[in-house]
Amino acid sequence: MMQPLYAIYGASGFGREVMPLAREQLAGAGIPADRLVFIDDNPVAPVVNGQKIMHYGEFLAAAAGERYAVLAIADGGVRERLAARCALDGVRPWMVRAANVVVLDDVEMGVGGILCPFVTLTSNIRIGCSFHANLYSYVAHDCLIGDYVTFAPGVKCNGNIVVEDHVYIGTGAVIKQGKPGQPLVIGKGAVIGMGAVVTKDVPPGVVVVGNPARPMGRVERC
Repeated sequence: MMQPLYAIYGASGFGREVMPLAREQLAGAGIPADRLVFIDDNPVAPVVNGQKIMHYGEFLAAAAGERYAVLAIADGGVRERLAARCALDGVRPWMVRAANVVVLDDVEMGVGGILCPFVTLTSNIRIGCSFHANLYSYVAHDCLIGDYVTFAPGVKCNGNIVVEDHVYIGTGAVIKQGKPGQPLVIGKGAVIGMGAVVTKDVPPGVVVVGNPARPMGRVERC
């Protein structure tokens, strides 16, 4: 029976950080490293960090029983478009999770997520599909995280917070804890700047920066 083929979609910086985690995870399942590749639409070399790079078409044409891809692309909108493309072509999502991730009680997470080293998810949390939690980020109790949300390194998402779809939260940002029945809400497509301290709701599509975080404009979408 033909072995499955696994891919990290994106061979830029984040993809190269995720690759060794994926390699270790698959090795633990008895899957050899040569069944793991990068997909990149503009590859800079045939091999990066010991793993082959394929164009998407090459990946679809390669001999495989089943194909899996995790999307290591920071932009949630791009991730959503690539996820739809993969689904149409029968490429299944998979999750990459570092060995030292801490997940406590009653945590549900959608498909296609990436949990980097030292990430913590505490209790009573719901997370949508294709969530990125980079190094040292945490999500505390009673949070609801939407689809295609990105946490850069060191994001502190405290309890009773709603983060809607396509939100990007920059490195070291802190989100103040909400209240039971009255969560702090980060609206769809908002961007939280690096190091921002968010103490109140952020409207959809708004960019906030600073301590305390203040609006600096709106997200420009292609």
